Amino acid sequence: MIGNFTYCNPTKLYFGKDALEGLNEELPKYGKNILLVYGGGSIKRNGIYEKVVAVLKAQGKQIFEDGGVMPNPTIEKVREGVERARAANADLILAVGGGSVCDYAKAVSVSVHCHEDVWEKYFIRFEDVSCEVVPVGCVLTMVGTGSEMNGGSVITNHAQKLKIGHVFGANVFPKFSVLNPEFTFTLPKYQMISGIYDIMSHILEQYFSGTDDNTSDYLAEGLLRSLIHSAEIAVEDPLDYEARSNIMWTATWALNTLIAKGKTEDWMVHMLGQSVGAHTDATHGMTLSAVTMPYYRYLLPYATAKFARYAENVWGVDRTGKTEMQVAREGLERMEAWMRKLGLVMDLTELGATREMLDGMVKSTLIMKGGYKVMDEEDIRAVLSASF
Repeated sequence: MIGNFTYCNPTKLYFGKDALEGLNEELPKYGKNILLVYGGGSIKRNGIYEKVVAVLKAQGKQIFEDGGVMPNPTIEKVREGVERARAANADLILAVGGGSVCDYAKAVSVSVHCHEDVWEKYFIRFEDVSCEVVPVGCVLTMVGTGSEMNGGSVITNHAQKLKIGHVFGANVFPKFSVLNPEFTFTLPKYQMISGIYDIMSHILEQYFSGTDDNTSDYLAEGLLRSLIHSAEIAVEDPLDYEARSNIMWTATWALNTLIAKGKTEDWMVHMLGQSVGAHTDATHGMTLSAVTMPYYRYLLPYATAKFARYAENVWGVDRTGKTEMQVAREGLERMEAWMRKLGLVMDLTELGATREMLDGMVKSTLIMKGGYKVMDEEDIRAVLSASF
């Protein structure tokens, strides 16, 4: 393990088929006015909306709605939500949906009492919160982002062609999250496998950094093996509760800050994917899958030993009679075959990206410094070009 760190995660989780009952324990802790945040309306079609509203009404809460949160929430929508929260004098923001809805709720929560331009303050200057935060609770209906147990919030600015995430501190983490795997059963297959890959990418962004013998890496390898196993089952049978519950739990632990401890972290796959998303508005997990293989093959000469360990411990590659580079490459080949089997997007053109967008995507890719190689614009151009 490297460095010094503090670990604290203040989010309380309610997990399982009866998890929604946790609202009865949590809601009395907050005032009367609840801003109910959700997406395009699927929760009304599948019955989750009615279940949540019934609990809110039984608890005597005044409900104010903020629907229509899009998959890649925009800064314009955040500003609209802030006005709704202010008009409601919201005591709690309850996000019912997937990661985008949870991310959006957190962006609104830190902006209600902020009188500066929130895009500039939080997503350009990356400043800390200096105002009162409206507490957030989550009822999860899609897994992938881990937003139910962290301070992350990713917001898109279409005018600036930027999609940027701000990882806020523990004071912005959801106070509680409800995780019922059955709430994810009606999710379309495309969204399910997109979320599965988002989980994998979160783990790998933290795994592919550092050369020390780190406990966090052993935890990451276990999570990856569980995800790979359960994903294959879920793709064949989306109603398999055990597989879907394992995926949901893995998603939470992939990005609740635990396996980042003692790590430098990379996050360039996400920076590349978010740049693609800013130009195409494509599904987040698919933007990650489309750029992953070109990026990892580009990175391979700088991190051969770690990729070989990954190949052996996660994908079961036998080292006997092989060079370290051969083992590493075989691991990536097995990973790519698994991705294709799941049905993930492997080419940017499938997401609506064109080579005419390349210059803009290169310019809007943020450069991180925690991985095995600090990328420059030439490197980014090479990886994105190879993603077509």
